[in-house]
Amino acid sequence: MNGTRLQQKWPVFSRHEQAASWIRVWTDLGRAPRTIDAYARGLAEYLLLCERQQIDPITAKRSDIALFVRELTTRPHRSGTNVISLDSGAGLANATIQQRIVPVRLFYDFLVEEGLRKSNPVGRGRHIPGKSGGGDRRGLVPRLSKLPWIPSEQQWATILEVAKHESIRNRLMLALAYDAALRREELCSLRTDDIDPAHRTLRIRAETTKNRLERVVPYSAPTGLILSNYLRHRTTLSRARGPLFLSESRRNHADALSLWTWSKVVRRMALAASVERFSTHTCRHLCLTDLARMGWEVHAIASFAGHRHTDTTLQYIHLSGRDLADKLARSMEHIHEWRISMLADEEAQRG
Repeated sequence: MNGTRLQQKWPVFSRHEQAASWIRVWTDLGRAPRTIDAYARGLAEYLLLCERQQIDPITAKRSDIALFVRELTTRPHRSGTNVISLDSGAGLANATIQQRIVPVRLFYDFLVEEGLRKSNPVGRGRHIPGKSGGGDRRGLVPRLSKLPWIPSEQQWATILEVAKHESIRNRLMLALAYDAALRREELCSLRTDDIDPAHRTLRIRAETTKNRLERVVPYSAPTGLILSNYLRHRTTLSRARGPLFLSESRRNHADALSLWTWSKVVRRMALAASVERFSTHTCRHLCLTDLARMGWEVHAIASFAGHRHTDTTLQYIHLSGRDLADKLARSMEHIHEWRISMLADEEAQRG
């Protein structure tokens, strides 16, 4: 995001030179546009609060940061009744609040490095060896670690029933999103040369992934059949190589399908199926949970999902209940053997 567009979207940056400089640094470092956009939004909201409260952001204190946190946790959501669920019980969801606080903390790190402040007023949650009470220092906002939501078998069946009436493109996108556990940006950014039909694999390019790690993932034979039919259909829109999924609207005919268009498609299907929690990320959650249920090892799931660390992958193991089921089975087997051995011992004594 260039400086001109930044100030057009958030005019507040034109009034805060240091904040605008910080955003430019991240842009020059080559951070993803969506990351820059998220950082700019969070910091802009904080700067606007400072202006309303007549706070100088350069010299702000921890109490001023707390005021921003309170505003986030009590703010009415702009989407109103369209909100699916809120973790915090009021205001923004916990994950959204964390997202707003991160750029503010990084901004103050920048000011400290530039010698404009001596300390960062935004607290970090961190481990302190030897500290009583577990050795943890809590951040400004407790981080809620919730398991991903996945649909029930009946809900998934309803989604698939609705999907039957969608276009060949939308059906293929839904199939690939589940089959290959693709994030929204990874799915919408697929190109024709990312496909290897001979081996039924997709190349997920590093620049489209969340952690900039390229990977190759397989897709199933049924999905391959849908893909084959879609590629024939695609030639009626364009024979040129390039984005795999093309828009069929009058306004953007044969242009690359946008992230927002796919989100609207999925939202429409979710409402039609009366499964409002279903989103563009649900297929990924469901696929990884199914892999855990099938007994895949955590490192294999992490590689398939494109997770840099297995900590993220473990939530799908927990969600599948595999570890608990295995422990229960082992425990029950031991108890079963113990009960039978008692009976056998009694029978031997009678004999």
